[in-house]
Amino acid sequence: MLTDTQKRSFEQEGYLLLERWVNPDWLEQLQTASDRHVERSRALTVSGQGLDLEPDHTANQPRLRRLVSPVDHDETFRAFALEGPAAQLAQLILGGPVRFHHSKLNYKWSGGGEEVKWHQDIQFWPHTDFSPLTIGVYLDDVDAAMGPMGIIPRSHEGHLFDQYNDEDRWLGSIRDQDLERLNLEDVRWLSGPAGSVTVHHCCAVHGSMPNHSPRVRRLLLQTYSRADAYPIKNIGANGNLGRFGGLLIGGDNEQTLSIEGRVFRGAPDWSGGRVPTIFASQQSENN
Repeated sequence: MLTDTQKRSFEQEGYLLLERWVNPDWLEQLQTASDRHVERSRALTVSGQGLDLEPDHTANQPRLRRLVSPVDHDETFRAFALEGPAAQLAQLILGGPVRFHHSKLNYKWSGGGEEVKWHQDIQFWPHTDFSPLTIGVYLDDVDAAMGPMGIIPRSHEGHLFDQYNDEDRWLGSIRDQDLERLNLEDVRWLSGPAGSVTVHHCCAVHGSMPNHSPRVRRLLLQTYSRADAYPIKNIGANGNLGRFGGLLIGGDNEQTLSIEGRVFRGAPDWSGGRVPTIFASQQSENN
């Protein structure tokens, strides 16, 4: 599924493009699942039920921006991300069990589907390390006119940009004055046939242009980290994950963390019940 050369390339460059990586059977299942939610959107006039609609969306001409957390809305997406090829690829790249963070399906609709400005992901959902990566799957053939993902090689090793404006309002993108620090001539545009996979590091600078073609460009995205990395609560999207956020895939939860190169085991997860006092723990009263 992944060669040593490809793994090294990801570590060095901060991204991968794996053409036709998803097999035809899985691809057809994902496309069919995507179509189901387009049909579901026809009954909506405003965003809701996990569907983010463009302003000119109508029942006759549906225009979706995103299906939020597809793993929570469709068994096909759940199986693909948590048990299937995407989960397996994440484990190969990260070298062991992984922790699922979130997923989304971006519909960059035909005839001007919205751009995604240059940004880095880690500021949206910081973790205790920089291991998170996002695996994307093109559900359609994507050429240059369709707004493919663009990424700046090796930018994952560079500066982490402030994504607020001068009035301290969250932008979710790199400020115009900071773009001057980047060489946008180095951008690699990741086009490819349906079933192609993109992988990008959480610190890599990336974005995409509007879709100027008459065809929709669907990109299914799912994010994972190493098993010993945890999202930091109360920052960005980390407090609003779907029901599978934090799920450990491919191993047992040993409460192991790695922070600034120091590895240790944390206490058990007490979020679902009573927290024992230190006295009860030390006197074995909770055993």
